[in-house]
Amino acid sequence: MSTALLRDVTLRDGLQLTGKTLDVATRVELARTLLHAGVPELEIGSMARPDLVPPMAGSLDIVAALTPEELDRCWIWVATPRHVEKAVAAGAKNVQYCFSASDAHNKANIGRLTEDSVAAMPAAIDIVKEAGGRIQLCIATSFTCPFDGAVDPDRVRGIVADPRTAGADDVVLADTLGQAHPGQVRDLFATAPVGDRRLVFHGHDTWGMGVANALAAIDGGAQVVDGALAGLGGCPFAPGASGNTASEDLLFATRPDYLTPQVLAELVRAGEELLAELGEASRSKAAQGARSEAKAFDWVIG
Repeated sequence: MSTALLRDVTLRDGLQLTGKTLDVATRVELARTLLHAGVPELEIGSMARPDLVPPMAGSLDIVAALTPEELDRCWIWVATPRHVEKAVAAGAKNVQYCFSASDAHNKANIGRLTEDSVAAMPAAIDIVKEAGGRIQLCIATSFTCPFDGAVDPDRVRGIVADPRTAGADDVVLADTLGQAHPGQVRDLFATAPVGDRRLVFHGHDTWGMGVANALAAIDGGAQVVDGALAGLGGCPFAPGASGNTASEDLLFATRPDYLTPQVLAELVRAGEELLAELGEASRSKAAQGARSEAKAFDWVIG
């Protein structure tokens, strides 16, 4: 099994269900902490309406505060070509164009049918490519929908194979509800017709399968896996969704070259500071382990 890159999504999917909004300066500081620690890529914000997802207010201010070199490693969530225009105009280089495999969730989340989102994607691709950026095709509810139940894998594969999505640089398959099991994940990733596009897994840990599903996705061909510090997050338009898979847990499992006990300790502390600010509890088992009494283990902070 090869090691996949981590994309930390704390600043978007991690924060969007929290009851407290962090100011832009705090979010920029956290982005730089993660980048400095060696995390290869980040999701830093969303073009979702702030009145619907208040913690995402000021996302374009974060884009404006980061350097071009930092933005090379950062992604922003979009759902329409208009979102893309605004993000690119603000300086964003990389966008994640997201919609749901299920019509019911896409209507709840974005206000349109899945086919409408697919039909609009070529325009979004053109805008990004003209600006010299990258765009991801992100398919939410790739396994289950909170309203319609199980999602047919052929529907997901059909979206991936659709000529209108072919211009994407990456394909993100999302277990939005965290209800998938490793066998499902491995099978879908191994059979998704991605061609030479990079394959990304976005998972949640609702049923305790977050790390197991990420490893299954890697086994099926994923080159990137998403996580959030302390397992924060979830979708505000998906009843039953809980936190993301913890970045600390994914790193401890996959052991990228940049991960040392010191780097893990830095990320654990960053997660703890964030939780204290938000009044949230940690869902990371690795962070709990790092604070254990097993002093002879190099990864324990104490």
